[in-house]
Amino acid sequence: MRLNPVSISLSSFGADAVRQSGQESFLQLLAAAGVSRVEFREELFDGAPDTAALRSATAALDLECLFSSPLELWTEQGTLNPLLPQKLALASRLGAVALKVSLGHYQPRCEVSALRALVAAGSPRLLVENDQTVQGGRIAPLLGFFERVEALELPVGMTFDIGNWHWQDESAIRAARMFGRWVQYVHCKAVERQPSGRLVAVRPRAADLMAWAALLGEFTPGVVRAVEYPLVDDDLLALTRAQVNNLARLGLGEEVSHV
Repeated sequence: MRLNPVSISLSSFGADAVRQSGQESFLQLLAAAGVSRVEFREELFDGAPDTAALRSATAALDLECLFSSPLELWTEQGTLNPLLPQKLALASRLGAVALKVSLGHYQPRCEVSALRALVAAGSPRLLVENDQTVQGGRIAPLLGFFERVEALELPVGMTFDIGNWHWQDESAIRAARMFGRWVQYVHCKAVERQPSGRLVAVRPRAADLMAWAALLGEFTPGVVRAVEYPLVDDDLLALTRAQVNNLARLGLGEEVSHV
């Protein structure tokens, strides 16, 4: 049986630990855990990354890589973010299959056609994620953007973050049904509300995994799904391997365990 491909966002290992050790130091662990893709995080690099070294290291372990940037695609003025070409170029130097950004302040008057020259064939694919903000985490503006992208036949896809919908009180299953045809990457995280009222990402329980399997049924079979929740344990390899195995089997009609 062919398992589904799994990615891990390196933020899952804790920002402080990753900044201290360096993102490259986790690659061997990911490969040993059965990961298909590593998600490098721009905010966790200490200065400019050594893209040649990272590209070589991921290739040596037969890992894909994706580059995640906190860049908002549209500025508050409704213009295309002028830093986008720089981020695409950095993703290209990393050998990334895609650059992940957030929507930002999209408005119907935004010149979406301006993306055409930047997302030409051969460049890293641009993926726009639903984040936790009012401007980029609600269904309505995201839907308007992707409908415009589709009308213009631009090669722009969606990163669907299952947990982020909670921050704007949007329905994840409703969103999955509306965005399914554009989804090319899925961020998985369960969400809990702390006594203070703050929402936090947590490891999934059995009920979360069942809900995720239903969501994944709205997307193209075999879509890459990513761990983006805390991975902290004395036996980090065993925990990571178990979480990867769970996500790899989601959508195959099998029982999965939560660890």
